[in-house]
Amino acid sequence: MDAGDLLALGLGLQPPWRLVGQRVDTSKTPHEVFLEVTADRGAEYPCPVCGVLCKAHDFQEFTWRHLNLFQHHCYVTARLPRVDCPDHGIKRVKAPWAREGSRFTLLFEQAAMTLVREMPVLAAARIIGISDTRLWRVVHYYVAQALARLDLSDVKAVALDETACKRRHNYVTVFIDLDRKQKPVIFVTPGKGKQCLAKFRRFLHEHGGRHQNIAEMVCDMSPAFLAAIADSFPSANVTVDWFHVVQLFTTAVDEVRKTEAKQHHLPKATRWAVLKAADGGRLTIKQQKALHELESGGFATATAWRLKEMLRWVRKAGTPRAAQWRITHFCRHALKCIAYDLQNLAPVLKALTTLERHAPFILRRWASTYSNARLEGLNGIFQAARARARGYRNSFTFITMIYFIAAPLGELIKFHS
Repeated sequence: MDAGDLLALGLGLQPPWRLVGQRVDTSKTPHEVFLEVTADRGAEYPCPVCGVLCKAHDFQEFTWRHLNLFQHHCYVTARLPRVDCPDHGIKRVKAPWAREGSRFTLLFEQAAMTLVREMPVLAAARIIGISDTRLWRVVHYYVAQALARLDLSDVKAVALDETACKRRHNYVTVFIDLDRKQKPVIFVTPGKGKQCLAKFRRFLHEHGGRHQNIAEMVCDMSPAFLAAIADSFPSANVTVDWFHVVQLFTTAVDEVRKTEAKQHHLPKATRWAVLKAADGGRLTIKQQKALHELESGGFATATAWRLKEMLRWVRKAGTPRAAQWRITHFCRHALKCIAYDLQNLAPVLKALTTLERHAPFILRRWASTYSNARLEGLNGIFQAARARARGYRNSFTFITMIYFIAAPLGELIKFHS
């Protein structure tokens, strides 16, 4: 086997295509290797529509970037014919080594996509020697093709949550299939309002699913989400995960601390002490001392922190009925505790009102086997990818990367091989 046969084997050339020449341009750095491919004279080519062998009508030369040949950039050049099909007229044939419309070979795109799985797109683009804009086009194409094949006919339980895509309150809403063990993301859309549920319902129907089949949806206490679920998925039970209840009161404690810090000098280490659990074993000595000073000093922050810690008692209820009793008594007790300083403890009062208003959805947590914990963990991965890439230009690229990381896309380029 000579060098020409070896290169032809690497390109995967089959009749009527064959390698007829190669040249090296040493005037550029890195050097560029051009492999010339052509077909036998008088060969017939399949019509790209029906596959019937037809004679060539005319030819046009095209060039595709290929995998590097050692340390040199490699390109494939070929004169692609247009065929004159009796049924479909004059059509340009498809190059078997590249997808239609691309100026990269399939092997090059496969290597590029492998790099994108391991590093930011910009870093991958620098390694393979192309612009990140061109590489993003490749990523967008294969992700869109894989999404088009997504089958959602078996989806029964869904969790949704928003995650930030840029600063200044720019969000995307992520939907996951709670029954899927790996790669659970099934839909992502810009925004975080009522329209997100309507878009998901359309997407579900387009991919074989039915909104009537959705038995349960897990979300936070966003009024927009809850109202939209009632409109778009009326047969679904809504569960508000306990994580969001804890998050609600943790935020309230921090707001009370900020307000009180403007009025009084709070103990050092208060900021992180009140965000941690009293019995979690993570409190430092300084933080334990800060909590003791807050308690003994009669600060409103200490009252808010105690109520936040009391949620653990509610969480330990064994049945939905016991949980309802504990939530009711917790709210009554909390209202008495904050009555002495409603001005500073207003965030806690707001959290209590929210808890009472959404209690029916929260109580579903004791009857449901699903939670939002998995989605919250995925949000951390998405934000880590965003930070590693130093942000994305727009929500469209961030959405594509979320799909790429956590959607069941399968082998992206295998179906083209």
